[in-house]
Amino acid sequence: MTPDELAALHHAAFVTERPWSANEFAALLKTAHVSLTTCLHGFALVRAVAGEAELLTLAVHPGHRRMGKADWLMASWMATAPAETAFLEVAADNLPALGLYRKHGFAESGRRKGYYRRADGTSADAVLMTAALPRGQSAESRRDP
Repeated sequence: MTPDELAALHHAAFVTERPWSANEFAALLKTAHVSLTTCLHGFALVRAVAGEAELLTLAVHPGHRRMGKADWLMASWMATAPAETAFLEVAADNLPALGLYRKHGFAESGRRKGYYRRADGTSADAVLMTAALPRGQSAESRRDP
């Protein structure tokens, strides 16, 4: 996916938060230790350094949700990340994402009160989550959905 395609998909997926621009994606993709996992209508962007992997963002187009794409993206990047521990942050009101992350072994490790500011003036806490990363998952179990 090109930075423009990533930005367009991110914009479609994140309607309550500021979507990332093509320039932001281009800069991240040029950064050392950043990897992109893609499937049709979805992607995960991860940075792995010093034994830790951070899920920077994960997006699936709204018209293609509930088809296993986010689940596949999570399993794929987690199985291949060159790290032992993973972390991420997610808005406390993003219940589908919280469920997905818990399914993949993430547990809450902290909170940032009122971190996400919404366009309507409301805010949501950022839930910080961590998980141990699996090793040795077979490539067959990670086929694109």
